[in-house]
Amino acid sequence: MSIILGINAFHGDASAALLIDGKLACAIEEERLNRVKHCAGFPSMAVREVLRVADVRPDEIDHIAIGRDPGANLHKKALFASQRMNGGALAESARDRLGNAARVRAVDALVCQALGIPRDELNARVWNVEHHRAHLASALFASPFERAAVVTLDGFGDFVSTMWGVGAGNSFTVQGQVEFPHSLGILYTAVTQWLGFPKYGDEGKVMGLAPYGNPVHRDRFRELIRLQDDGTFELNLKYFRHASEGVEMTWDDGSPHVGLLYTQALVDLLGPPREPGGAYTTYVHDVASTLQATLEDAIFNLLRAHQARTGERNLCLAGGVALNSVANGKVRERTAFTDVFVQPAAGDNGTSLGAALWVWCVGLGRPRVWQMEHAYTGPAFSRREVRAVLEKSRDALKDITVAELSDDAFYDRVASHIEQGKVVGWFQGQMEFGPRALGNRSIVADPRRAEMKDILNSRIKHREAFRPFAPSVLAEKTGEWFVHDWPSPTMLMVYDVREDKRARIPAVTHVDGSGRLQTVEEKHNARYYRLIQAFERRTGVPVVLNTSFNENEPVVCTPQDALNCFLKTRMDVLVMDDFVLERRE
Repeated sequence: MSIILGINAFHGDASAALLIDGKLACAIEEERLNRVKHCAGFPSMAVREVLRVADVRPDEIDHIAIGRDPGANLHKKALFASQRMNGGALAESARDRLGNAARVRAVDALVCQALGIPRDELNARVWNVEHHRAHLASALFASPFERAAVVTLDGFGDFVSTMWGVGAGNSFTVQGQVEFPHSLGILYTAVTQWLGFPKYGDEGKVMGLAPYGNPVHRDRFRELIRLQDDGTFELNLKYFRHASEGVEMTWDDGSPHVGLLYTQALVDLLGPPREPGGAYTTYVHDVASTLQATLEDAIFNLLRAHQARTGERNLCLAGGVALNSVANGKVRERTAFTDVFVQPAAGDNGTSLGAALWVWCVGLGRPRVWQMEHAYTGPAFSRREVRAVLEKSRDALKDITVAELSDDAFYDRVASHIEQGKVVGWFQGQMEFGPRALGNRSIVADPRRAEMKDILNSRIKHREAFRPFAPSVLAEKTGEWFVHDWPSPTMLMVYDVREDKRARIPAVTHVDGSGRLQTVEEKHNARYYRLIQAFERRTGVPVVLNTSFNENEPVVCTPQDALNCFLKTRMDVLVMDDFVLERRE
């Protein structure tokens, strides 16, 4: 038996993954356990949890893989530093990176500390896997493709922002990369900050805001980035601070923080930035729309060039920019790629899995034996554990009815609540890995009710009104309701809703007629599939509204988390395993 512990540390969304003989046993983000959004630092709790779930002792770990290599591109880092280093913020930024690298080198000691064991009890070999190679491995080696083009795009990792190549079997060849200081992730985040969204992870808000505007500022945005014929790109660095001044970034145990990325030149180009909480003007909408269009132009310029060079038809994507589901949904339309796999945890959380897969396939030369057909990789909780939480919480449940139902009554009862316009917390099975709730840690509602978006935002989610909610659709009905029927099991594709169906599911149809859909198959999530089936029997609509089970916090993990969220919000119904909790009228 070969056991590999994969780790993402000192980047956003710290995480751990465990491979046993090449198959994923468990993967989880630290934030789900310590309840700190996008938690960076070292994933101590996640390391303990993946071992607990898989019933593995520390001394049984053969390999530890971390998706960072402080020695990667070292000569390029040194050259850049020698050319630019002149003290001040840039020097401080470099010192921060050196400190970060030192912690990465001590990963074995940190694992021992997390597990509470002396160093001599850990027998594992440590592997440092270059950040973007870990991203590539997370996509290729988890994909259904024997052979594929592979591309990863993000902010930065190990001095690189973008990498591409071709993979087959248990190996891949890197054919090119874009290095610091040029980055699509930096471009998108900088303008996201200008738009008044300063927090780590806010880029997804801009993707939801963009359809409210039109990309009418392309001439201005051509000042920011230059696309090359070979598919690469260059930022106009006078608009960005990271190369000339340095940017404060914190990757400690709390939520990550990224300082201001743009310069006064961007303000001169676009005008005064929108203040957080400020008005959403037509101009703000149009800037968001132009940013999204500019990103797509850059992505497809790269993908088309890469496809032309390689002739490959299969594409694997990873990296934080690959979470842009609007762009993902257009890949088949705007390139010659015919099949696409996007790593469900495409951001840095997925590098824990990718680093472990790289060790198995490349480092150890073992064949692929597993593919990621779904993202249900976290802990699950038994009916006995759920019952124990409910019994312990009796006093808090005095105004709530609790029923334990059999399958025959269960799905119809919950579907009837959804049909009546009630908001249902749905807690089942293994927790999802990655940013999307996929029907195991979800809030579910009726997509036919246009007012449901406002209800969810006012009573539970407390987020910006422009942000859309997702449709979960029975996989075999996808083509009846959306213009494409390509699978989207992990909610990483946006397709247009068919025009004749938009009025029937207004709560999940965005302002531009699109939906970030999840296709649900019975073989991957039988309980969620059967719930949607029951809703279809009652309404004729094989779609439910799905949003993550949380309220300005990480997605819930445990039954206690779910109950806490239910009690502190105005959710109507909570379903955990076969238990149905309903607020008394």
